[in-house]
Amino acid sequence: MAIGCKQDKIPCTPNTEAINYPASDSLKQVLNWPEDLNITGFAGPDLTPSPACMAVSATGEVFVGVDMMGSLGKEMGKGSIQRLVDCNHDGIMDSHTKFAEVNNPRGILAIGNQVYVLHTTFSEETGKAHNMDLVVFEDMDNDGVADGPAKVLIQNLSNSKYLQERGTDHATNGIQMGIDGWIYIAVGDFGFHNATDREGTKLTMLGGGVLRVRPNGTEMEVYTHGLRNIYDVAIDPYMNIFTRGNTNDGGGWNIRFAHQIQSGEYGYPVLFKHFTEEILPALVDVGGGSGTGALYMNDSRWPEKYNNVPLMADWGRSYLYFHRLTKNKASFTQDEEEFIQLPQITDVDVDAAGAMYLSAWDGAGYSGSPDKGYVVRVTPENFNYEPFPNVEDIYWTSSVVELLKSGNAKSRLSAQYELIRRGKGADKVLDLAQDASLPLEVRAAGIFTYAQLTGEEGIDPLIALTQDTAVQEFALRALADRLGAVDQVPTEPFIKALESDSDRVRAAAIVGLGRLGKKDVANALLDIPVPSSFKAPAMGTEGPHAKPNADIVIPHLAVKALVRLNAVEACLEALNSGNKDMALWAMRYMHSPKVVDGLVNAYKNTKDSGFKDKIVNTLARIYYQEAPYDTSWWWSTRPDTHGPYYKTVEWEHTPVIRSFFMEEWEKAAADDKDRFAELNSKYRLQIDEFGTFEVAAPKEDTPVMDLEKIKNKKGQIGEASIEDVMIALKNIKGDPKKGKELFKSQACFTCHSVSTSEVMKGPFMGQVGSIMNREQIAESILKPNASISQGFSTVQIQTKGGDNYVGFVTQESASDLTIRNIAGIATQLKKSDIAERKELETSMMPSGLVNALSYEEMASLVAYLEQQK
Repeated sequence: MAIGCKQDKIPCTPNTEAINYPASDSLKQVLNWPEDLNITGFAGPDLTPSPACMAVSATGEVFVGVDMMGSLGKEMGKGSIQRLVDCNHDGIMDSHTKFAEVNNPRGILAIGNQVYVLHTTFSEETGKAHNMDLVVFEDMDNDGVADGPAKVLIQNLSNSKYLQERGTDHATNGIQMGIDGWIYIAVGDFGFHNATDREGTKLTMLGGGVLRVRPNGTEMEVYTHGLRNIYDVAIDPYMNIFTRGNTNDGGGWNIRFAHQIQSGEYGYPVLFKHFTEEILPALVDVGGGSGTGALYMNDSRWPEKYNNVPLMADWGRSYLYFHRLTKNKASFTQDEEEFIQLPQITDVDVDAAGAMYLSAWDGAGYSGSPDKGYVVRVTPENFNYEPFPNVEDIYWTSSVVELLKSGNAKSRLSAQYELIRRGKGADKVLDLAQDASLPLEVRAAGIFTYAQLTGEEGIDPLIALTQDTAVQEFALRALADRLGAVDQVPTEPFIKALESDSDRVRAAAIVGLGRLGKKDVANALLDIPVPSSFKAPAMGTEGPHAKPNADIVIPHLAVKALVRLNAVEACLEALNSGNKDMALWAMRYMHSPKVVDGLVNAYKNTKDSGFKDKIVNTLARIYYQEAPYDTSWWWSTRPDTHGPYYKTVEWEHTPVIRSFFMEEWEKAAADDKDRFAELNSKYRLQIDEFGTFEVAAPKEDTPVMDLEKIKNKKGQIGEASIEDVMIALKNIKGDPKKGKELFKSQACFTCHSVSTSEVMKGPFMGQVGSIMNREQIAESILKPNASISQGFSTVQIQTKGGDNYVGFVTQESASDLTIRNIAGIATQLKKSDIAERKELETSMMPSGLVNALSYEEMASLVAYLEQQK
């Protein structure tokens, strides 16, 4: 193709000295890297210490988010964005600049001459964290330094209270742009309060999920909700989004890999255990770990076995994984595979020429380090690097359109961004979208680009494209994508799509109908059957929250659409039809007086006992509603997972439901009153007359141990330096069986559990082997203050009555908490009785608990813990 470019080029002064950090040859042997990949050092800790995030521009510039504050640090002024350039593309970094100074950079997106950054903001007056912002820097003169201060796109993207108390490890993190032109934001379980975009739109999210916004900081909206501590998103060419995030903090840092479907509810923490019928489950729980950066790999120049897969970094496991996907109706099944091992990997990205870059934390600790961390470059064997042009310099718009045909996602996205900047090329882009001979990923890019270029003027051609079954899904998504332009979009193409043989098309149609906002489509949504898998877990049991359930996707989305439409009247009318189950499901989220009155009336006019039970459960579900979130409550190490709400408040018809329940309870026979006790417990109605259904808790059988006596005994460990212990552990394997006995005799079980069936105490050890290596386990035992487990700082509480408590907070709800002291004794406190609560800088675990052990015994203890995965 003919490309006209500007003649002036930036001078290139190649560097011939390759970086030897890390020592690539030795690392390759130790880490067992794939033989068909070339992995070389690109930048070391002198330039990129503590790299928390990273992005690579289409033309190959690498932007690294240096974060020497880490996840738990509190000092400001220790972060920056470093720009690294390999001007002749030989794999050796030639120049570098400090692009900008920011605190706690957690997400970067580099596209065109703009660099988007998500980071923590601090108060200059107090020196404390204020909140998190999404900002954009520009570098118009391409000198590697941002042109002036950043433009703020979204303010208050986190929770000030927990940022100040804990740091950013559960805050808002990675950002990625999809081919639909939206910036997708990974929100951790701190959630956010009053996030404000440039239009003044304010949103609050209780807990984690995916948020999205236009590149100019407008149209902010929630995409999915109910995730735990996600760090990034991977987006494929067809707008499938994938995340890899922790599950229940403190009860095991389980990693869940999930397919994010627009409007979906994933349930963490209040639904994912006991109300799993209401959620979209994750695709798999792979055990302990700590998900970090993510990227969907789409580059035809890479070997097929590494291409078209979501790449997911895991800091805890020190691996870059890919999840091999298989289509399953509107979703997928997956198989996880190890790809590249890298110590505490934090992020991954590629440029438009196909070179991949990985960043590694590699021992920088929870609070960052100026001496640890690096970036490596990865290319396939015999890779021929062909530089990607700066699309702004391409004169002919038609040539930029041609780049949408590229065989890689980065090139297509870069071309799209430039076309939208120019506001030109719509007709030629439409030609791509209509060309059935082109690959589907190119046609999808054409549709989303055309929709952004034309707005309302492009509605009719997009409607025509819904007749093409190959691209129907993308045309439907594009038509309903921008809420400011949906008034002119008819519902007919969406209603027709509900009859499609493709669940993916049906899913797009359902989400679209909810977004179009026209209530007259409610009956079409109510016609969707509720599957047999819509079953509540038995009382006191945990439902399947990490197992694919493709049958639930379509009805789940339909319920979300009905709720968005506030289709109260249609749902009430459906109670007299074969669609009553779908209507009851939707009414679980409708706190409307009409709903309550209608349900009570339906109960009184039916003799069907099964239908009556469903009505009673629906009324119990809306007995309370979630309290307005004001940041004074929410996050904790072990959040309240009972559900269905975290902090309940009554609403105007709670008394009406209570009166109805009391009337029915009084009429019930003695042996039928148990169902009211179960109802009272499941939904936490707090109706004293009903009583409660108690589920047996794990037995407290931990004896009180004299830790002072244990730590004052002397043996080899007590007499040796930590360096000598570490050397010895390299040479002594240890006996896990003996280590299990030592775990008891050294009082480890006083503060730690190794099974989820046990009472949860301090940091859970049942998966420590999957998130810490042998040396890290040993160091945490020998120097507990140096590596306090995230979420398990020692807490000091003083009550209003003058009582003092020091220990781990092992359970917490909006109104109560449980604190467990060093002897393993638990005390439950009302939060309203607490006068002061603060985290201490030191671990509750005293040093010296293994002083009496020999080297062999210490190795055995470590070997036992290493097996806990």
